[in-house]
Amino acid sequence: MTVNPLLASDLGAQVAPTTRVPTRTLKQDDFLKLLITQLTHQDPLKPQTDTEFVAQMTQFTNLEQTKQMQVDIAKLRVQQTLGQGVGLFGQEVVVRMGDNPAVTGIVTGVEINDGEPQIIVGGKPYTLDKVLSVHTPAPAAQP
Repeated sequence: MTVNPLLASDLGAQVAPTTRVPTRTLKQDDFLKLLITQLTHQDPLKPQTDTEFVAQMTQFTNLEQTKQMQVDIAKLRVQQTLGQGVGLFGQEVVVRMGDNPAVTGIVTGVEINDGEPQIIVGGKPYTLDKVLSVHTPAPAAQP
């Protein structure tokens, strides 16, 4: 099937040379619409083979599965980091933010901000990559 480019003059409109058309990712519904259109307009004397359609559908299915796998891995990463943060609860940590001096304190909580788990030390949130060291706090002196 050949596709001719559509020119602005074909639309009867003037298009500025700097006009950009936003790109969009194709979803499964879009692919099926394209496939139906392709089947509707194909030359009956030169049909595409079934293997070409199967190959196209397989490629699209692989792409969808890869996208879903990326989403699942991102969720797993957040859950793993949250578990690590919970494991630090009650521990004494040393954290550093940028060029600021290191802060030592007890982890008093774990929260998720913008999809990223953070530990609470001294009332402030820190991401786990800012932790420099972890220590078991010394037991409190008994009277």
